Amino acid sequence: MSASSLRYLVSGLVKGEFQYKEFISQAWFVVGVSVIPTLLVAVPFGVIISIQIGSLAQQVGATSFIGAANGLGVIRQGAPIVVALLLAGAVGSAICSDLGARTIREEIDALEVLGISPIQRLVVPRILATMLVGVLLCGVVAFAGVLTGFLFNVLAQGGTPGSYIASFAAFAQPADLALAEVKSALFGLLVALVASYKGLNAKGGPKGVADAVNATVVLSVVLLFAVNVVITQIYSALVPQRLG
Repeated sequence: MSASSLRYLVSGLVKGEFQYKEFISQAWFVVGVSVIPTLLVAVPFGVIISIQIGSLAQQVGATSFIGAANGLGVIRQGAPIVVALLLAGAVGSAICSDLGARTIREEIDALEVLGISPIQRLVVPRILATMLVGVLLCGVVAFAGVLTGFLFNVLAQGGTPGSYIASFAAFAQPADLALAEVKSALFGLLVALVASYKGLNAKGGPKGVADAVNATVVLSVVLLFAVNVVITQIYSALVPQRLG
């Protein structure tokens, strides 16, 4: 299915057959089911990281590095992980349930009888929509997390704005944000593929759809965390950390 999706994507863009209307509809749908939970998770996530890192930094006398630790922690790992969990839990389950319901109602079989590929018509737009929204959500989480950590450090932990910003600027680099965005796009691709595959192969009526949704969430989370570890290790080996 992954190979077919890539083939239909390339051919659709070249021949002008890409389902732009379905893509826009699905992108708006994905935003609707994910943006509010993402914001609700990003704010406390930034506070938790600030509390833990601030406490440890005060114990070892490294309070001048709180901004760098908070910012890099949120951008490199926090934002992609939050996006991964939200995509798997909210977006993946929604895509799987939608396609699973179409499958058990035999709408997918009807498309195939009409000579319309379900992958070209339904799967490819959902893949691109999930990737696009994943990238945008990563930016939202990174901004909200860094801003929340900054405000909490200054207002609640007695930090100084200048020290926080200076340490963050000294250690952060554009490649860190690029890594987070690439991770989020890849996470969106994997979630959409898993959810679409499980949804199109759902069997056994409503119970089968529910089982497919559960399998989608579990498999997506495990897969995304494994891919995150691999990408992080490759990035650490190829891009050296700035020393200030």
